[in-house]
Amino acid sequence: MTQLKFDDLRAPPPGGPRSYTVSQLVQAASRALDARLGEVWVEGELSNLRQPSSGHLYFTLKDARAQLPVVMFRSTASRLKLALEDGIGLRCRGRLGIYDAQGRFQLTADAAEPVGAGAQQLALAQLRRKLEAEGLFDPARKKPLPFLPRSVAVVTSVTGAALRDIVRVLHDRFPLRIVVCGTAVQGGEAPAEIREAIARADQLGVDLILLGRGGGSSEDLSAFNNEGVARAIAAARTPIISAVGHETDVTIADLVADRRAPTPSAAAEMAVPLRTELEAQVAVARARLERATRRQLEAEALRLAGARARLGSPRALIDRA
Repeated sequence: MTQLKFDDLRAPPPGGPRSYTVSQLVQAASRALDARLGEVWVEGELSNLRQPSSGHLYFTLKDARAQLPVVMFRSTASRLKLALEDGIGLRCRGRLGIYDAQGRFQLTADAAEPVGAGAQQLALAQLRRKLEAEGLFDPARKKPLPFLPRSVAVVTSVTGAALRDIVRVLHDRFPLRIVVCGTAVQGGEAPAEIREAIARADQLGVDLILLGRGGGSSEDLSAFNNEGVARAIAAARTPIISAVGHETDVTIADLVADRRAPTPSAAAEMAVPLRTELEAQVAVARARLERATRRQLEAEALRLAGARARLGSPRALIDRA
């Protein structure tokens, strides 16, 4: 069987068109599409989503004037960061071709991301629902904080204001051992670095971990809305206080952590009690204990005096006998 080449499609040979099999023509047309366009990004509204038992995804991207069938193989679908749903805006990367068995024009996608208004909010909402369904936000799984930790690990940027605020507050309240596990807190490399820093801090034998950063835009805080970071927090054996951004910022890291603080400074205040307050409480408790002891001794002295009075003098008892 003669293989139809790309050049054969550009112009008919001398003497009129030649005859080819259907498979030859479809395969040549598919190669021509790929050679002409290569890898492309295409976006539209997702519809007709199907996922059979094979794990592959089949769906359609459409706009007001056209539709494009898309296939995404299982290996790619398993790496998606969001759950696909009919009606969402989606941007797919892939290569155009023709599915031989049906002679159908389609895109084979190897990446996808949400687009349009609310795309980030959609992905974040889906991740929150997923983690909540797994129980990562459940208060019952959260570990209690130590009353008076002897050592604390701080997971944050070594150049940020958050670290300075935390260290200052900790030293002012109750000086203790502080270990800094530095990490990037924004940017593409931040999620992986945060995960590694949490794991490193968890192996140090400290009593408590403080995780956080200062305020910023939703994009700046996106590393703390990462699934891998959330799972690293949940897997840690050491209690974790999360303090990401300002009081109005609530990230997935805050929801998974054992306790959430509205700011890094507030996390330090939550981590250790104020030494002067503890000393005052100890003084009050000592005074109460001393008063209670004196009252108890006085009461026992009265009881002893009463017993002596009832007993009388042993010599007199002997003389009477």
